[in-house]
Amino acid sequence: VQLQACGGGLVQAGGSLRLSCAASGGTLSRYVMGWFRQAPGQERTFIAAISRSGGTTNYADSVKGRFTISRDNVKNTMYLQMNSLKPEDTAVYYCAATSSYSAPTSPEMYTNWGQGTLVTVSS
Repeated sequence: VQLQACGGGLVQAGGSLRLSCAASGGTLSRYVMGWFRQAPGQERTFIAAISRSGGTTNYADSVKGRFTISRDNVKNTMYLQMNSLKPEDTAVYYCAATSSYSAPTSPEMYTNWGQGTLVTVSS
């Protein structure tokens, strides 16, 4: 499955953005999906993951209560709603898919990646 992330941009602190990750060449419902981010000079880190049905989600502590991951398997698309954005949320955001039966937080467990979309939060 090929993934295409979009929705990034420049936003002021306290603002909101919604990222989308569209899948093609495969059925999204077959995969556990995740969002990761990578700031300049830093490693790629886990943000959130969602089960195949969407019934189970997992978040990094840094975004819990501010970000919401969701998916629409009919539209073959996953989302990340980001509220109360902070300057430290500035990064390139990546969506990823895994055939794992769990919702792993390690990027090495994900096999398919989107190209990334840049989110910049100004103070």
